[in-house]
Amino acid sequence: MKPGLTMRVARPTDNLAGITEMYVKGLGFTVLAQFTEHEGFDGAILGHPQQPYHIEFTAQRGHQVGKAPTKDHLLVFYIPDTDEWEESCAHMLAAGFRGVPSYNPYWDVQGKTFEDLDGYRVVLQNTAWTT
Repeated sequence: MKPGLTMRVARPTDNLAGITEMYVKGLGFTVLAQFTEHEGFDGAILGHPQQPYHIEFTAQRGHQVGKAPTKDHLLVFYIPDTDEWEESCAHMLAAGFRGVPSYNPYWDVQGKTFEDLDGYRVVLQNTAWTT
């Protein structure tokens, strides 16, 4: 893949409106696009307008997808500034995410793990990404 391309992570949900609201409030995402009745699917694409990544939630009418298959399905965000990280953690809880111990204890050392309505998890890591 060449630099400068956009990455989108897509996943299904049985709670499209609730999940969309949680991620907008908890992570400060913007609803970039929405669609209804697209060949039986409704969806919302979230992200930041100037960033090359999106998360898309979809719901198929008349079909249930259930909860997350494991506790180790994660979105991880690296937030090195401690004040910003603490504020972000507070936003997650206020948005309805539930603070949970991480399945992999590594994420509890410098981060906090949050679970959404579907059982999927988001880690806010209080460190910079390094290779």
